[in-house]
Amino acid sequence: MTEQAFYILTALVDGPRHGYGIVGEVAELTEGRVDLRVGTLYGVLDRLVADGHVELDREEPHQGRLRRYFRLTDSGREELVAEAARLEANARAATRKLRASGRTRTAGAEGVA
Repeated sequence: MTEQAFYILTALVDGPRHGYGIVGEVAELTEGRVDLRVGTLYGVLDRLVADGHVELDREEPHQGRLRRYFRLTDSGREELVAEAARLEANARAATRKLRASGRTRTAGAEGVA
């Protein structure tokens, strides 16, 4: 799963959101580390819809255009749970190796142990 797909699914956990709502939630979740562009968003959303992880919730008129809201499906929730567990296991493995090497601080930190 791509980082963008992971955060889009995560953004939809609380309920349906429209495109710009998803972009804003991803920025908030990642404290600005992930800059999800609208073009990228809809490409990833199309794939998530095709895979059955996300579905269209509703469309509402907004300033002369239709605003599409998307929601997480049960399949999407299961996929997100599995990916979160995989990432957590990866982080634990890396942390164990770093501790074993005596180098637990992040790159660029002064006085790396």
